[in-house]
Amino acid sequence: MIKKVHVKKNDTVIVISGDDKGLKGKVLEVSPKEGKVIVEGVNIVTRHVKPRREGQEGGIVKVEGAMYADKVQLFCSKCGKGVRAKYKLDGDKKVRVCAKCGAEL
Repeated sequence: MIKKVHVKKNDTVIVISGDDKGLKGKVLEVSPKEGKVIVEGVNIVTRHVKPRREGQEGGIVKVEGAMYADKVQLFCSKCGKGVRAKYKLDGDKKVRVCAKCGAEL
């Protein structure tokens, strides 16, 4: 069952709980099936990688790990904090706006 996730790729979000609370970043990937997102510079994990091809190096690499979408909130640059989004019809288009100040997200 695919769940609806409130953030999209390339959205700017702020982490609202966990070890990385308060960090901002851009959403790199969204997985609605798992309800998870990958945010740039947040939830850094260590991966051990094997060399796959000849000449390629293996080793320990730090990459962004997936985190639950519930732990992030959309960031409004006008308010300067995490906000909820509401939808407004702009002609034929459905646009996400900040629930507090009305700025387009």
